[in-house]
Amino acid sequence: MHLPRTPSFRLDGRRALVTGGTRGIGLGAAVALAEAGALVTIAARTAADITMVVNAMADAQYAVEGVAIDVTDVAAVQEFIADSPAFEILVNSAGGARHSSFAAITETDYRAVIDLNLTSTLFVSQAVVGKLVAENRPGSIIHISSQMGHVGGPNRAVYAASKFAVEGLARSMAIELGVHGIRVNTICPTFIETEMTAKTLGDPAFRSWVLSKIKLGRLGTVEDIMGPVVFLASDAAQLVTGASLLVDGGWTAE
Repeated sequence: MHLPRTPSFRLDGRRALVTGGTRGIGLGAAVALAEAGALVTIAARTAADITMVVNAMADAQYAVEGVAIDVTDVAAVQEFIADSPAFEILVNSAGGARHSSFAAITETDYRAVIDLNLTSTLFVSQAVVGKLVAENRPGSIIHISSQMGHVGGPNRAVYAASKFAVEGLARSMAIELGVHGIRVNTICPTFIETEMTAKTLGDPAFRSWVLSKIKLGRLGTVEDIMGPVVFLASDAAQLVTGASLLVDGGWTAE
């Protein structure tokens, strides 16, 4: 009798690019991919942060390198990727938020959030995919989206708009790129305890409201996202594309 075998979660020999990889979810993704055997390149704006993270990961015997780059600078991104070996895995984790009431949204804040959360995701992906297609390589593109790409929230009109757009981008990419063996998916976390969310979650009333919406009764951690990243990057997810993996503790279940 032939028994099926679980496809490997290992990523040995694959190159991965993680944007925003020096902190929060991006750092977790970089470590998770490295633990699974990938050679990870971390991209972020601050050279000192890259040096600190690369040194720490190297000390842990991970294969890692870093590049200081502003992912909203499309020309710089294109030049860097053109000069690099192809990345079979891309995690678009660079992102940010500027929360305010709808009436108080400014053009400056709107453009900053859209440029970082959507524009950079599109053009980093385009550069990575272009090289994969040219070299006839399969790949896995993972956008770090949000539960706010599926539901709205108070004071989050621009952030939610950017993440809804990322969801649409991922699905359209998946339709076009499937023929090339390139899978495109999103991970949609609930509120994760990171530096970016510390101020917001420091408000007791807001924190209580958030916890009331998460059916599992706790905030997320960076570690909660690491397994999903490895899964979507690996052969274990080889028939998964155009999907949203909601890591939201049940927030969007109702």
